[in-house]
Amino acid sequence: MTTLSAPGTKLYPENSIEKKVYGIVEQFKEFIPVMNDRNRLGFCLYKYVKGGGDKPEILVKSTKINVVGISKEDLAKKLNEEISKISQ
Repeated sequence: MTTLSAPGTKLYPENSIEKKVYGIVEQFKEFIPVMNDRNRLGFCLYKYVKGGGDKPEILVKSTKINVVGISKEDLAKKLNEEISKISQ
């Protein structure tokens, strides 16, 4: 029995909204040490930027991410500042 290789991963273009939002979350990886938490928050923030999700103040609490070295309120403020810089 043989094992197939893993499927290829298609990366988003540098100027896409997805790449920008996930990049914002990666900026705060020192405060969000678990990669899966960052991915979950990135997805929820992407939905917010597209107009279908909750604000970062709510997401930081509702996504149940592990935050280290900063309060959840301060992290939400920083996320808001960075998201406001994204132009659609």
